[in-house]
Amino acid sequence: MTIAISMDAIEAHARDLGVNLSAVDLDSIALPPAKTSVSSAVNMYHRFDGCHGSFDGLSDDEEICQKEDLPEPEVGLSNIVVVDNLPVVAPKKYEKLESVVRKLFSPYGAIVVFWMPTDPETQKTHGYCFIEYNTSQENLLKWLTDEKAIDQFVIWAGMFTEVYWNDAKRLKLIDFSPGERYLVTYSSEEPSNPRGTHTVVLNIFDVRTGKVMREFKGSADDLSTGGSIGVSGVPWPIFRWGGGRDDKYFARLGKNVVSVYETETFTLLDKKSLKVENVADFSWSPTDPIISMFVPEMGGGNQPAKVSLVQIPSRQELRQKNLFSVSDCKMYWQNNGEYLAVQVDRYTKTKKSIYTGFELYRIKEKDIPIEVFELDNKNDKIIAFAWEPRGHRFAIIHGDGPKHDISFYSVRTSDKASRVSKLTTIKGRQANALFWSPAGCFIVLAGLKGLNGQLEFYNLDDLFRFLATAVTSVHEMENGFQIWSFNGEKIYSYNVSKDQFYQFQWRPRPPSLLTPEKEKEISENLEMYSKKYKQEDRDVLDENFQHERTRRKQLREEWKRWVAKWKQQHDEERQCRMALRGGEDSDKEEEYQGKEVEVDEVVSVIEETLAFDLDQD
Repeated sequence: MTIAISMDAIEAHARDLGVNLSAVDLDSIALPPAKTSVSSAVNMYHRFDGCHGSFDGLSDDEEICQKEDLPEPEVGLSNIVVVDNLPVVAPKKYEKLESVVRKLFSPYGAIVVFWMPTDPETQKTHGYCFIEYNTSQENLLKWLTDEKAIDQFVIWAGMFTEVYWNDAKRLKLIDFSPGERYLVTYSSEEPSNPRGTHTVVLNIFDVRTGKVMREFKGSADDLSTGGSIGVSGVPWPIFRWGGGRDDKYFARLGKNVVSVYETETFTLLDKKSLKVENVADFSWSPTDPIISMFVPEMGGGNQPAKVSLVQIPSRQELRQKNLFSVSDCKMYWQNNGEYLAVQVDRYTKTKKSIYTGFELYRIKEKDIPIEVFELDNKNDKIIAFAWEPRGHRFAIIHGDGPKHDISFYSVRTSDKASRVSKLTTIKGRQANALFWSPAGCFIVLAGLKGLNGQLEFYNLDDLFRFLATAVTSVHEMENGFQIWSFNGEKIYSYNVSKDQFYQFQWRPRPPSLLTPEKEKEISENLEMYSKKYKQEDRDVLDENFQHERTRRKQLREEWKRWVAKWKQQHDEERQCRMALRGGEDSDKEEEYQGKEVEVDEVVSVIEETLAFDLDQD
C-alpha cells in the first residue's frame, strides 16, 4: 500500500513539528520497494549498542560498530520507532540481523513494517532501522517535554517498581469521590524564601481523563476549619461529596459558611456559600442532595444548639430541631439515606457530668418525624455507633471500664407504639469498634489498638460472608492477612516479611440492580428464597462428595492394577528364585522345615613363642 502526500502537506506538518526541512537531505532517503512508506518523523527513539549486544554469527562485523552522538528526538507519529547504532553488515548477514532486531522489539507490539536502509554502492546497512507497529507505542521521552523540567526517579520496594515525579509539590494525601469519578489530592509547595509559609494545594482530577478540574490554593490556616485533622492541621478529607454516586456536589466547611460546589462547572453553587452562623459540622446524605448541619450553642446557652436538614440546590430547610444544654453532636447517616441518627451529648443540670441521648430522623417519611431514645443507662459513655448497611438496625458500644456492652436496635417493629426498639445487649466484651458486613446481617466486634486485636463474630441472619483482617508493614511483626468465615473460623492465612505488605482491599461490588421495593420483599421472604440456594449448596456438596468418591475409586483401582502388575512379575520370576535357592520353593512357606546346624568358626589365632629349659629333667 502506498500513501500519497503532497509536498505542501509535508512542509505544513514539518512546521507543526518544528522540523527544518531545508536541513534534511531528502535524496539520501531511499524507501524499500513494495513496502509501506515510513515517515521519517518519529516520536520514540531507541539506541542499540551493537558492540555490546550478542549476535550469533555477527562477531566478524563488531569491529565496525561505531558509537555516535544521540540525535535530537523528534516528535511524530506514535507508532514509528527508529533503532540506532546497529552493526553495519553486508547483504549476506542482513536477514540474520533483521531476525535478531525483530526478536528484540516484537514483544512491544505487532511489527507491520521493518526497514533497514542500505548503501546503494556498498549494499551494506547504515547502522539503523525503522520499525512501524500496528498501534501507537508509548513515547518514552515524553517526560522530557515537561514545562518545568521536573525529573523522575524510580524505586524498588519488595516486589514492586514505581516511577515518581520529583515534584516540589509534595503529594501527601488523596481521596476518591463516592462514585469514583474524581480524585482529590493534597500537596504542599515549599516557600520561596525562609520567612515564607507553606502553600497548601488541593487538586481535583477527573479520574477518566486525568484532567485537573479545579485547583485550590491557600495556607493551612485558610483550610483548617472542621473535620478530622489530616496533615499540618488541615482536616481530611477536606471536601465531602453529595448527590449520591453521581458525585454531583462537593462541599467544605468554612468560618460561618458551608461552601457547596457543583461538578458541572466546578464553581460555587449559585456563586455563593451557605451562610450559617457558628456552623461546626455538616454531613451529606449518602443518596440524596441533603445536608445535615450542626450549630452549637451560642451566647452562653441563651441561643440553643440546632440540627438542620437543607435541600440542595434549592437551599430549602427541610427540618430543624433545637437542642438544649448540648456539649457535642455527632451525625450518622444510614447508607441508604433513609435514616439519620444524631448522638447528642448533654450537660446535667449541675454541669458536672454529661449524659447521652439519640435522635432519629426518618428522612423518607412525611415531614421527617424525629424520635428520641436513650440507653438503659444514659450515663454510659458511647464508644462506637454503626448502622447496618442497607438495613434497619444499628449497634452501639457503650459503658465504662475495660469491658463494654454492645446493644442492638431496630427502627422497625410490628407494633407502632415504640418505633425504635432494642433487640438485645451483649454484656462485657473487649470491643471498641464495629464492622458490619457490606450486605448487612453480620457484624464483627473488634478490640483494636490496646485491646490486642480480639474479634467476635455475630450472625444476625441466615446468610454467609467472609471477613479479612490485615496487619501492614506499619508494624514489624506478623504482617499479612487472614480470611475468616462468619462462624469465626480462620479459613486462610498469608504472612509476609516486614516492609512488603501495605494494603488489602476487597474488590467492590457494583450497586444492586434490584429496586428498594424488591430488596425489601426479598428480605421479608428470605426463608422462601433461601430454600433455593440451600438446595444449590446441597447439590454442590453432593457433587463434591461424588467427585471425592470417584477419585477414591480411581485410586483404589490404580492400586489394584499396581499390585496385579507386581504379582505377575513375582510369579514370572519363581523359577529364578528356586534356582538360586538350590531347588527350594521359597514361596511355599507351609512346606518349610526347620534345621539346627552347628557351625564352627575360628574367631582368632594367636601365636606365642615359649622358652624351654632343655637341661631340666
